[in-house]
Amino acid sequence: MDWRLVFSTFGLLFLAELGDKTQLAVFALAARHQTPWSVFLGATLALTTVTLIGAFLGGLIGCYLPTRYVQVGAGVLFILIGIFVIFRALTQC
Repeated sequence: MDWRLVFSTFGLLFLAELGDKTQLAVFALAARHQTPWSVFLGATLALTTVTLIGAFLGGLIGCYLPTRYVQVGAGVLFILIGIFVIFRALTQC
């Protein structure tokens, strides 16, 4: 186990996730239902499952594709999603 990688991953994701839509959804659910422990458990299970899928798929893809291709592909995907979101927002007005 590479503990340095564990802690750097924790720090990076912790900072990246502060104030994101997932945290706001958890905040809203806990406020609405007045059951923070149930919301915490559900959110923890969901995020753990998504992270597990991402880690294993990333490891699998890393065996077959160079890291640079994965980074470029992820960047292009984010740009396309951003264009889609902007286009959709402009056409709904």
